[in-house]
Amino acid sequence: MESQGLHNVSQDGYNSYQLYDSEPPPPPQISSQGIIAFDITQRFLNAAKTLEPGTLVKDGYFSLMESVGSIEIMDPKMDSGCLAPGESLDEDYDVTKPLTADQALGIIDQLLCHEVSRGPAIVRCEEPNKKQMAWHLGYPLSQTLFTNVYIEALLMPFPQTINEAHFLRNGEGAVDYDAMNKNPVASILRAYCLGLLKSCHFVNERIKSEHYYEEEDFVTNTYHRSLLDHINLQDIRDALSNASLLTYKRRDLIPQDIAEALGYRLELREEFLRAIELAAENGQQPAALEAPWDHMEMLWEAINKSHSLGTPVPEAFSTKIQRKLASTMPPRPIVQLSFEEANSHFKRLFLDGKEVVKVLDFKDSQSLLNFVLLFQAKKPQPLVYIRTLLQSYLFRDMVILGTLSIRHVLDNDLSIVTMPCSRLLDPANDEIELPSDPRFTMAQQMELFRQRAAQSYLDIFRAFCQNRCRIRRTLCHSIQDWETVQVDAEEIDQQLQPYTQEVPVSWPRANSPPAQRLPLSSWAYLYKLRLMEWIVQLGFELDIYAPDELAGMYWYLSHLARTRAQHIERIKTFTIQIVADLERRSVTVSPEDQDKYDMSICYLHMALLDATVTRELADALSCLYTALLRLDLIVPPPRPCSTDELRYDIRMKPFAPIGLPELPSFETFTQATQQADVPTTKLLDIADEAVANAKKILEVLKKREPDAVFTHGSHDRWVAATANGQRSAIATGLAVMVLRKALKGAPDGKNLPFKVEFKAPDKRYHEFWNVPSLVPKK
Repeated sequence: MESQGLHNVSQDGYNSYQLYDSEPPPPPQISSQGIIAFDITQRFLNAAKTLEPGTLVKDGYFSLMESVGSIEIMDPKMDSGCLAPGESLDEDYDVTKPLTADQALGIIDQLLCHEVSRGPAIVRCEEPNKKQMAWHLGYPLSQTLFTNVYIEALLMPFPQTINEAHFLRNGEGAVDYDAMNKNPVASILRAYCLGLLKSCHFVNERIKSEHYYEEEDFVTNTYHRSLLDHINLQDIRDALSNASLLTYKRRDLIPQDIAEALGYRLELREEFLRAIELAAENGQQPAALEAPWDHMEMLWEAINKSHSLGTPVPEAFSTKIQRKLASTMPPRPIVQLSFEEANSHFKRLFLDGKEVVKVLDFKDSQSLLNFVLLFQAKKPQPLVYIRTLLQSYLFRDMVILGTLSIRHVLDNDLSIVTMPCSRLLDPANDEIELPSDPRFTMAQQMELFRQRAAQSYLDIFRAFCQNRCRIRRTLCHSIQDWETVQVDAEEIDQQLQPYTQEVPVSWPRANSPPAQRLPLSSWAYLYKLRLMEWIVQLGFELDIYAPDELAGMYWYLSHLARTRAQHIERIKTFTIQIVADLERRSVTVSPEDQDKYDMSICYLHMALLDATVTRELADALSCLYTALLRLDLIVPPPRPCSTDELRYDIRMKPFAPIGLPELPSFETFTQATQQADVPTTKLLDIADEAVANAKKILEVLKKREPDAVFTHGSHDRWVAATANGQRSAIATGLAVMVLRKALKGAPDGKNLPFKVEFKAPDKRYHEFWNVPSLVPKK
């Protein structure tokens, strides 16, 4: 077998290595009298036999960096300087050669494919060995746009002005204007590349200015290449406009259909820059922000239809450029994304960009929260740029939606949930300067509460702007903060009680003493319960739980939903009592205040139905999975290093620090999940009844108007999610029915002719409801 050696090649200041085609040179002849050479092979083998398997022998002065470097050298997959025999370091493609119009169109379309694949690395999900991609396919610039030789020639040497940003240069490196005039197609391609790079700069800056997670969401590394950040945007626009005119002026060189196709692509770049610029400005109306996205949708249809006119130029993209980028990564292949895939990604980008603007149409805090929840729950999830755009609309300069103060949104939420028309929320209290006046104390204590709760409240919105895995991780930390908010709110409630002069209200339960309203702590407790439910539900969506754990986790979800329903009933009782007391005393309520009372009662009624649906459907699935475990249709895998109690501790770790609701003990959890004293047929009856209740409520909810369910701006998406929940309930009922029929044929539950299959989250009717499928055995 012919061996290969290496030698160093120095070319244009870059060091690289080249393999020998022949045998390596022989070792040098040692003639010094002071050196005695002898064979140590056998000694080395004898010494190696004394080592235990896995023992590492390492010289103390041989560092980890040196060891890794020695492995990488001459490995084509790791060493960017490794050249094949006869290969040169520089790219052979000549950017100065004339381009035809169809070739320029093909290069632009390939750049579109690379642009849509530019973005983040892999998102690491909660479950081991699970991977999902963030912004499209998740590749950095080094594998996409920066592999294009025209872009590399445009950026190197570094252009100081737009006049220096050219890839047509003469032998001395200066811009060749004569070549530009003779080759108008190159000028069109140059203008497109300028607009593309400027768009990438704005996207990078927008993402870096918001909360995102490097290597999960987006790779912002530009490898010491400029994205034309120092060049004026108007100069880029002028270049795009001039290129658009050029496509129609030079009909002698550019056929009409290709000229129109190039014009659509140049116009797309202009509109994308316009959309980015408008989004960065304060005070823009939603209609103005939507207009560029609408226009891009129309342009893309024309671009998609004209794609076949272009001629691909694959040699215009090269991995050799990676050797010149400032990067510690080994060489990686160019991303090959088809135009059909890029088509679907761009359509989604434009649709989401238009839809996210609707968040600016504020009506109330609960509608805003539902918009964010439903928008971020889209499948596939909106791209990282759209998610950071949503953050920008929500929080830019600490002004909510560009016009609202944090206090306005927080007070609106308090008014809807627990404090309609409360004296504590009256803005006139802030004008009182007399310390002996109760309103002065109320204003002071409420401001203290706002300062403590505002950040936790806003963090809910910010958390849901992240990828789905990160949402769950963030919420696990947030519930501990809400625990502290609730404790602080209880203290403030106690201090405000003498000033509000609210009388205790009898709780509509047997043997329950009259209770205080405690509106602030009730509000905090409700949000804490909602966060705990979201954590468990996202666990189902992310497929964190093993099949044999589903019965227990659905029981815990039911437990949380039941607790939330009871708490909502308590809040609703106080609110109704206040309204009834006003009617009893014949107090005249202004229409504005009456609307606030009606809105609060409407919200509490809707929230109670939502909690009840969650409880019923979770109960049904818990009973169904318990039955499947009893019948050995779900068999726990062997876990020699684990116990049920240890797994319970791991699953409940996020909730362990929470004082209220108290975490059930492992014994309570096991008894409630297994229900050993309940026959299997009775379990199926319970599941049937719960499914029937859930379907009735979902049918009622689905017919509600947007104002009744607080879905202003996202009602269509909410109706679709509710319908999917209804389908999940129907599928659960069918699974129960199939299992019941099987048990009639085999009362002992042995050898049932079924196997259980699970759908991936994106294949379910609703991601939160993992309904099993009972498939006949072949």
